Amino acid sequence: MYATNYHRASSVDEAVKLLSDAPEGKYVAGGMTLIATMKQRLASPSDLVDLRHIPTLKGIRVDGRRVTIGAATTHAEVASSAAIRAVCPALCDLAGMIGDPHVRHMGTIGGSVANNDPAADYPSAMLGLGATIVTDKRQIAADDFFTGLFETALEEGELITAITFEAPEKAGYAKFPNPASRYAMTGVFVTKGASGARVAVTGAGADGVFRHAGMEQALAANWSPDALANAAVDSSTLMSDLHATAEYRANLIKVMAKRAVAAA
Repeated sequence: MYATNYHRASSVDEAVKLLSDAPEGKYVAGGMTLIATMKQRLASPSDLVDLRHIPTLKGIRVDGRRVTIGAATTHAEVASSAAIRAVCPALCDLAGMIGDPHVRHMGTIGGSVANNDPAADYPSAMLGLGATIVTDKRQIAADDFFTGLFETALEEGELITAITFEAPEKAGYAKFPNPASRYAMTGVFVTKGASGARVAVTGAGADGVFRHAGMEQALAANWSPDALANAAVDSSTLMSDLHATAEYRANLIKVMAKRAVAAA
């Protein structure tokens, strides 16, 4: 790893100030992506601002069906939350599928969303739930937040502080995991709510997480796995790699979508 300066922030304001004073600083929470990247000498931040000790970035609050999750809340905490499970068990199930126990106890929801890895689980949940990403500066709808592979609408130095959403009537998640990394080779998060159905796909899109309009229309008319039997998935917009071809992922999207609806 490269030499770097470490800072432990105790508040959001302090974290923002520390980063603004650094030549090339980075926020770090669980460090599941950043630390690994630094070890491979693919990133060399001058300063690391640790967010793990900021109380306001932690915790889960459920008011009725309105769910708010602090950005530094770990995957394990989401997975084990009785309050979230009471209104949106699909999100708990998704969090419980991430990586291995070490990753789930270190990785945070804010870090995953901010990194926007094209094979990560949480971005599909954010899109599927129509969530709002709250930062130290503003609130960003999930539909406007994810802009491409590892790219988001976050501005330089902007810090995610929380995730919030209204729990839908029904929700489900299913993924085909890479057997080694547990990343989604294809994952689909589906929801049914007052405004209709939402279907969000991760691990398959050549440009990252995306919604599938055709499946949403089919499920809005008939909330059933059978409604997806004739859904068309365009493989030209999907990724191909050593794990799976675009055509294989197109089929996986339909299979995982059906499983997600069944789970919901």
